[in-house]
Amino acid sequence: MTEIEITADLVRDLLEEQHPDLAGLAIREVAGGWGNQMWRLGDELAVRMQRMDPTPELQLKERRWLPVLAPRLPLPVPTPVRFGEPSERFPKHWTVMTWVPGEPLDHGSISRGSHAADTLAGFLRALHVEAPPEAPLSTGRGGHPGNCTDDFEVFFRGVALDGIAADVRAVWDDAVAAPAWEGPPVWVHGDLHPANVVVSDGTLSGIVDFGDMLAGDPAWDLAAAWVLLPAGTASRFFDAYARADEAAIRRARGLAAMKSLFLMLMGQNGDQGLPGGKPHWGPAGRAALDRVLKGV
Repeated sequence: MTEIEITADLVRDLLEEQHPDLAGLAIREVAGGWGNQMWRLGDELAVRMQRMDPTPELQLKERRWLPVLAPRLPLPVPTPVRFGEPSERFPKHWTVMTWVPGEPLDHGSISRGSHAADTLAGFLRALHVEAPPEAPLSTGRGGHPGNCTDDFEVFFRGVALDGIAADVRAVWDDAVAAPAWEGPPVWVHGDLHPANVVVSDGTLSGIVDFGDMLAGDPAWDLAAAWVLLPAGTASRFFDAYARADEAAIRRARGLAAMKSLFLMLMGQNGDQGLPGGKPHWGPAGRAALDRVLKGV
């Protein structure tokens, strides 16, 4: 099936069909997005359109669980307010959500590192509570790093590491050797990287894109200590988080290495003009990898 071109006119037509009271608001495309395309709707809302995601599962997950999680999280997160159902005009799901103001970190920067470390720690402490039995469970993502060796190898072989390959491999091997998470599965965002957080006034101000949220090992999110935060702030983050033992930090550091390699690979793909590539992710991934190699 040919991919449908998503335009402002299409978004307005869908709103007129299903949520006519919102159809008069200004509609502006939001740059970025791969699985879903985002359109700003007025000042306080956004429309999330299923695009490349082959199933609506990720959107339906956000619809089901974000209203449960959002009220107890200390940073703004996108919360569904209206559901758009597949129709003849657009045979996929779309959701009207609250807009999280700020600039995506992959286009911005953190200058208040200590504040950002404390803010991220507080957010993850609030998120990482025991998930209910009906929560989505981990497959590869969300489990022990040892379950993700194939992904790591693809990323590891896919980028040039210029003399640091052995050090990166050692960090990964240490994560794979670390003891597994022994607590109950907790809520995990699952995909914390620079495009999925927003910043303002030099610090973290919101978390977005919960399509990969699941119940699993909190180390997947703790990797953000290196992937998101400036150099030298990981130790402050772990002190403020105060729940990560040595094994969790080892797993998190290895996962941060894998995520950094993924960012580098996406940057490389962007440099080569490949679909889905993000040229500006390459430098962000390499900087994160340098932070990973320095440790806590």
